Amino acid sequence: MRTISQSRSRWATRLSAFAAALYCVPLITAASAAPPESGLWYDDTGRGAVKIAPCGNKLCGHIVWLQDPVGSNGKPLRDKYNPQPDMRNRLICGIQVLGNLAPQSDGKWGQGWVYDPKVGKSYSVEISLASMDKLAVYGYAGVKLFGKTLYWKRAPGDLPRCSHAARASQ
Repeated sequence: MRTISQSRSRWATRLSAFAAALYCVPLITAASAAPPESGLWYDDTGRGAVKIAPCGNKLCGHIVWLQDPVGSNGKPLRDKYNPQPDMRNRLICGIQVLGNLAPQSDGKWGQGWVYDPKVGKSYSVEISLASMDKLAVYGYAGVKLFGKTLYWKRAPGDLPRCSHAARASQ
């Protein structure tokens, strides 16, 4: 009887260890997978695209495509409205426009910031998927109650990047 009991105990221990290992695999995979908000998104105007990607355990986004990367003067667009004079000469293409987005308990990403280079202002922001191809970007200044939601559309992954062309024509 002792032998059968010991065999069952060893078998149960091995089975428990195997089950625990299987249980951990999805957690490891899920932790390393990029969230669905990651990817390439056209902004609300459709004239720019932002690549959203993990930055550590948060999300950030950079402008990677512009429909018109050069101004009327034939030169690449610059961050001329930035409130910091030393930043006004940087190229629009490539700048970070989303940052510090942390996962929230309601499934959204919030407590971050969004920068609008068209006016040189930053706002608090929260993002969430409205659908797999539509991103709700809720920006607000100060009070969250008085914000505005803009919708970004998922862009194709093979969208050409503007950074190389813009840098080459400096």
